[in-house]
Amino acid sequence: MSAVVFLEHDGGELHKAPLGVLARAADLFGSADAVVVGSQATALAAEAGRFGAAVVHVADDPALDPALPAPRVDVLETVVRQGGYDTVLFSNSVLAADVAAGLAARLEAGLNWDLVDLEQRDGELVGKRPALGDSVLVDVGWRGTPRLALFRPGSFDAVETGGVAEVRPVAAALAPHSTRAILVDHRHQPDEGPKLEDAEVIVSGGMGLGAPEHFALAEELASVLGGVVGATRAAVYAGWYPASAQIGQTGKTVSPRLYVALGISGAVQHKVGMQGSKAVVAVNKDPNAPIFEFSDLAVVGDVHVIVPRLVELLRARKGS
Repeated sequence: MSAVVFLEHDGGELHKAPLGVLARAADLFGSADAVVVGSQATALAAEAGRFGAAVVHVADDPALDPALPAPRVDVLETVVRQGGYDTVLFSNSVLAADVAAGLAARLEAGLNWDLVDLEQRDGELVGKRPALGDSVLVDVGWRGTPRLALFRPGSFDAVETGGVAEVRPVAAALAPHSTRAILVDHRHQPDEGPKLEDAEVIVSGGMGLGAPEHFALAEELASVLGGVVGATRAAVYAGWYPASAQIGQTGKTVSPRLYVALGISGAVQHKVGMQGSKAVVAVNKDPNAPIFEFSDLAVVGDVHVIVPRLVELLRARKGS
């Protein structure tokens, strides 16, 4: 089997989630290649090599900026056909989902989405996809090749292998329709720290905080811990926190080293988005809160009493 992974980048850095897919593919297949598209692609090839890429196909052309899906479908089609790849892997994002769908149509290939793992079994590739509210994992497969797979962000750790990649330029001819869409405006919030999906520490708040202004507790604790703030769907829908911070089935999937849940009941919808966390600490005044069932440390009490005291202790420890 031969696999190639689509890597996204922004601000001169490769995204963490697709690097995790690359590391997993390199481990599973013994070797995996990658594709990087857009200006700075060549400069990023070395980083891809450190995460397991044997070959990095680079389409380093300012004409491919900004990151629109149709030109990337053209590039990937060229790479897959010329390289003879039978497996193409993506980490889910708005861009990757568009590219994967377009490539599947172009290649008349099967696409499995929302996967969390991949394995080889009796010479066949088998994907793992959560079902029934993420209560079970089901096996999925492909009827032919090439096989396309879209993984949940955070499914795999981006583990460095220390390798060195061979860089191969890609000269892909763009289809006429691929250049018809143009980006007329691009707005983003100022950089305020690591992205939620890449954060090592996340402090999330739910309706148990009591009011939108009480998210200041989560922000203060996150600041002391060097993390970022997340929120439940209910808190976002109530207008208590921005939608960009929503974690869960209809929000973002995260896998930090530490996840602190403040006033969060732990509904299945939220669990889906954070169950990949390495350690979960929950604070809730309800001793029967479902989140305690999958927490490593359960603290029964009032967040308005516990969190300020915790912040005080952490600051004292840092100052000592």
